[in-house]
Amino acid sequence: SRMPSSGAALGFLVLVGVAEGVIKDAVSPARLQSLFHTPYRPEDSQHFQIPHSSSFAPKANMQFDLSYADGSELKGFNGEDIVHVGDVHGRAPFGLIYQCNSPDFNGVDGILGFGLPKPGVEGRELPRPLLWALTDRSDAATGNAAGIKRRFSFFSTDDAAELQLGGYDPKATSGEMLYTPSLSSTDFIVGVTSVRFGKTEADAQELLQFNQPTGGEYLPAILDSGTSCLVLPGTDLGGRLTNKPFDDFTRLWATDKSFYITIGGKTFSLPYSSWYLSRTRQTCVQPSPVGMQGLLIGDVFFRSYLVEFDMTSRLRPVLGIAPLSASFAPAESSSFGHFDLRGEPLQKLRLLRGEETMFGPEHARRLREVDEVPIFNKKGTQYFMRLGIGSPAQSFTVIFDTGSAVFGVFTKRRDLPASIA
Repeated sequence: SRMPSSGAALGFLVLVGVAEGVIKDAVSPARLQSLFHTPYRPEDSQHFQIPHSSSFAPKANMQFDLSYADGSELKGFNGEDIVHVGDVHGRAPFGLIYQCNSPDFNGVDGILGFGLPKPGVEGRELPRPLLWALTDRSDAATGNAAGIKRRFSFFSTDDAAELQLGGYDPKATSGEMLYTPSLSSTDFIVGVTSVRFGKTEADAQELLQFNQPTGGEYLPAILDSGTSCLVLPGTDLGGRLTNKPFDDFTRLWATDKSFYITIGGKTFSLPYSSWYLSRTRQTCVQPSPVGMQGLLIGDVFFRSYLVEFDMTSRLRPVLGIAPLSASFAPAESSSFGHFDLRGEPLQKLRLLRGEETMFGPEHARRLREVDEVPIFNKKGTQYFMRLGIGSPAQSFTVIFDTGSAVFGVFTKRRDLPASIA
């Protein structure tokens, strides 16, 4: 889910139903633009030049219309071409966006989602997620990524970030990687049993006060690089809690306090330097919107931990979390390395009560190859990366997002296939 740079609203992705060859009732660009005070400026974005790529193939019968909770809309159709991410390349589908109303895209050229594919309409109408396409062993002729595992890792600093394709670089961590299966097959969700806030772990006060607890309570939390902040429940969740966590946080707010978040029996600390953005003097903690029944764990977490997203299982992804090494700097240019971690981790995160499947040790054996891709962090709120599309490759800067599987860049209306234009 993409967070707008202002941090004013949560960007849960909702697909507006569009069957093949059928577009919903047209909404004028002027009507879309009226939702925002600042207009989208297409002249500030690079556009994919369809006639300039000899390898491009349109899929004009697959059209999409995406709506976000903040009022953003993206409209386009699917195509296919050679995509370059770091040193990895291969033929892959992507979206060509010809209508946008959101100023969040001013100065950028599109969006690259590394989230999980969704079933139903969204899965039929949106392009197959890029990581799936690049690592498809049946298409080794046009790419070099067939040997890379379908997993990636991500971490951030104040002004940069790094995407590691195929696994994780152990030099980026300062402790063991702990693993837990996601609670969902379509989102990167973990179960949070406790969120405490205080100067030290010993004196921290509990923000999740469950009503009539029995010991097995938890709230789902989405790990999402597209969300800037830590998003806490702003209500008592219909009586599930006896308190309002965000209200308690504001009451307890003080400098140098930390969050202590418990996932699968292991507590992860978020220091003051992670959740308070000193350069902009902003507290990066927000209340959840009405109706949301859990938490969002965003950028503040990736500043302290490297998170691995392992999607090699057909059942559900496995998430790994390790403390980030303070001495490890994000890549300044793309690099390709080989890392062989022969040992199994000493510990795994325990499963929540009610979970039935424990993944075997093969999910914890690390890595063969990792491609390290630099990402830069604009004002500590959104992530951007460079990639290339086409033959010859055209270069784009796109928003990087683990909360959605949407991959698309802008194109000019005059370049649209006749069936769309």
